[in-house]
Amino acid sequence: MSTQLHFCALGAPDFIVGPRAEAAKRNIIGVVEKAGTELGLAVIHARGYAQRIQEIVGGKATHPVCGLPGGMSKALSNEERDEIEGEAKKLVDFGKKSLEIFDDLVLKNKEYVDLITGDTYYHETYYMGMVDENEKVNFYEGKIKVVDPDGKEYARFDAKDYLDYISEAVEPWSYLKFPYLKGVGWKGLVDGKESGIYRLNSLARLNVASGMATPRAQEAYTRMYDFFGKKPVHSTLAFHWARLIENLYAAERCLELIQDPETSSQDIRGDLGEPREGLGCVEAPRVTLFHHYWADEKGITKKVNLIVATAQNNGPMCMSIKRAAQSLIKNWKVEEGLLNMVEMAFRAYDPCLACATHTLLGQVPLKIVIVGPDRKELQRLG
Repeated sequence: MSTQLHFCALGAPDFIVGPRAEAAKRNIIGVVEKAGTELGLAVIHARGYAQRIQEIVGGKATHPVCGLPGGMSKALSNEERDEIEGEAKKLVDFGKKSLEIFDDLVLKNKEYVDLITGDTYYHETYYMGMVDENEKVNFYEGKIKVVDPDGKEYARFDAKDYLDYISEAVEPWSYLKFPYLKGVGWKGLVDGKESGIYRLNSLARLNVASGMATPRAQEAYTRMYDFFGKKPVHSTLAFHWARLIENLYAAERCLELIQDPETSSQDIRGDLGEPREGLGCVEAPRVTLFHHYWADEKGITKKVNLIVATAQNNGPMCMSIKRAAQSLIKNWKVEEGLLNMVEMAFRAYDPCLACATHTLLGQVPLKIVIVGPDRKELQRLG
């Protein structure tokens, strides 16, 4: 669902409407106008299918309430399982259609292909993602794998060992930390093999894996790497393409899982005993998430360490913005279209700055300036 939303509402306007189109048109409405109402309806329906599945499994369509220590709060009925199967089949069709649209409207457009394959949106970095025992992309219970800019495996570890491989730098000008590979070291906001900067998200997962675990997604995976003629792919805008491949994989995998009778088992919770420490790792749509909690004898959380989505791509995003700005802005001449093309550099990462920000007091000391129609300051707060 998150993948659908990001591409259709945030990524697609840049490619379907155009990166230099006026801001009022560069949105989901502009996408529908350009690509047709049929596409718009398909997007709305697909989002509805995904939300319905999440509502059935999670209790709510957004922010599920089903999780309990050791398992789930409720089991699926056979009727719910049948409903999910029907919705999953529709999502597989939508996943295939999304890639067809990308092929027709993006890959057949030379201007867009030049953007994707050019130097403006390009960084040679390490990549991190989860793989299963067959080296395929995996979202849960796999091994964390890291490859270097040449595609050579640098590390492979269990989630519980994350602190042996990841450290975080702090810069005075940002509330976000800068995770990096501990064994390589923090060299600042630079790419290359000597820099500990690594990237995550859709493209990173595909770069570290040998393929996809479902047939149609595997075909799309092969086509993407055939297009670039190399692996890993370092083109930042290719995150969008990889995101669509993952969208198809997720739909296929959902259909596979729901067709397994075990999914309606009533055995939904295990006995954890009384653990004082818990660690979880999962591939969310944005990146690999690490959640680490310590509790006292009463089960009250006393310490938490979270390394979340946008924080891990914080360094790469800063590098991408700088490179795009230096490449696109000439002689200090800036116009709306150019600014949007700079924004495309970080939009490809699907950032959520709010959940990645760290402050001591849990709030950002904002200053609010109120100005009148003539732009003169009327009042300053904070």
